[in-house]
Amino acid sequence: MKARTTRRTAPRHLALALAVSVSALSLTACGDGGSDASASVHKGNDITVGLLLPDRDTARFEKFDYPLIKQEIAALTENKGKVRYANAEASMTRQSEQFRKMIDDKVDVILVDALNSKSIATDVRKAKDAGIPVIAYDRLAEGPIDAYVSHDNELVGQVQGRAIMGELGDKAPNSKVVMMNGDPADPNTARFKAGALSELRGQVDIVEQYDTKEWKPSIAKANMKKAIRTVGLNNIAAVYSANDGMAGAVIEALKEAGATKMPPVTGQDANLDAVQRVVSGEQYMTVYKSFLLEATNAARMAVAEVKGRTIEFAALTRDTVDSPTEKDIPAMLVPVVALTKDNIKETVITDGVYTVKDICTPKYKADCAAIGLE
Repeated sequence: MKARTTRRTAPRHLALALAVSVSALSLTACGDGGSDASASVHKGNDITVGLLLPDRDTARFEKFDYPLIKQEIAALTENKGKVRYANAEASMTRQSEQFRKMIDDKVDVILVDALNSKSIATDVRKAKDAGIPVIAYDRLAEGPIDAYVSHDNELVGQVQGRAIMGELGDKAPNSKVVMMNGDPADPNTARFKAGALSELRGQVDIVEQYDTKEWKPSIAKANMKKAIRTVGLNNIAAVYSANDGMAGAVIEALKEAGATKMPPVTGQDANLDAVQRVVSGEQYMTVYKSFLLEATNAARMAVAEVKGRTIEFAALTRDTVDSPTEKDIPAMLVPVVALTKDNIKETVITDGVYTVKDICTPKYKADCAAIGLE
């Protein structure tokens, strides 16, 4: 991935990014006078946004992304715009069918989180031929997409790798680490992995690596069991898990093997159960990626594209990325932050993702009190 403006440090909070979003909106407060859009540009608020998400196993998609995008589209269109939503439920065939149905139904713009970045290119081309812009959401799709909104995914892996290195400290050179990577069909997987390896390679002993088809926790758990048999439970010093769903499965496998103290296990997405595991000490960290910023800015990009608001669109897409088929794709890369016991208040609680009550259920009440989360 090539990015002209790639963030390499995880900010403590998201105030700067929020300011950028507000600034981008302010550019269009005076109307569309600066747009160079053609006469065919959609001028009304009765916009239909097609939203294609990949699976239900990843909790964030149903709980955050879809509701936030729907809410923002309504706000931007005086409640006249609508979102036509479809979830592929981890089936590439189903996602392609859903994509083509949206083309047939003549939605105004499509936001797609592709299960398979390469295979989706044919559908992206069909949308383009039909005059429907396509914005790649969360994962970079191939084909002639109009824009991309996600996070600096290599930085996600770096943040995870740094967390492991920081926890292992002086013991790192002699530490055996298992890597539980994501689905190889997901273009983000390679970037997460590259980022993590940039921190871990040559610094620890990476004894086992696994790819996880469709990010399925059941597959991650089976692979973790293999690693335990091969490496030995007490010899595993840390586990790089690419996301929270797999982290939970890894921890289950370690418990079932008899682990009484967990090695540091990473994650990503700040799922509620993962945040609770961080509170209890079962999971060392997760990468918090602001769903609010990613989803709301995707909605803003979609509306700006449909309405031909080129100034707003340019302000929202200050980065560029390359895919295997396209160069210099306009992009927004949202900041990420390592969530640990030390900054739960400053991240998911401050941003309104969860409340203390959500996290500190009776099971976790004592653990919450121990870290001052009450």
